[in-house]
Amino acid sequence: MSKNILVVDDSYYMRTILRNVLEDAGYNVIDEAASGQDAIKSVDKSRYELDLVTLDLILPDNSGLDVLKSIKERYPEKAVVVVSAVGQTTIIDQAMEIGANAYITKPFEEAKVLEVIEEVLSKSGVNE
Repeated sequence: MSKNILVVDDSYYMRTILRNVLEDAGYNVIDEAASGQDAIKSVDKSRYELDLVTLDLILPDNSGLDVLKSIKERYPEKAVVVVSAVGQTTIIDQAMEIGANAYITKPFEEAKVLEVIEEVLSKSGVNE
């Protein structure tokens, strides 16, 4: 069974890259969001089918940390992998404290993204 993923990034280019990497590996990208508000709406809409969210921290309307907090408060069981160019240790620590399951720093290697997502899905029980 293919796992369903929401890709959240303000950059169309980055969303396209992530979509291609994920779909080429057999995942189903069920939606994309370019803003925090759209991300929350998409999670609410697809909460029953959604297995994982990739989340950028730099969004035009919200801090990605606020979006992460909102997702985890509403749906604590949802796996969230932060994929961001923000590589500061304090921000990474904050994201992990809020509930991110993993953190990938841009630019990334395709193999690393897939390795992290597979690991997160298996730990969250979604791959069973």
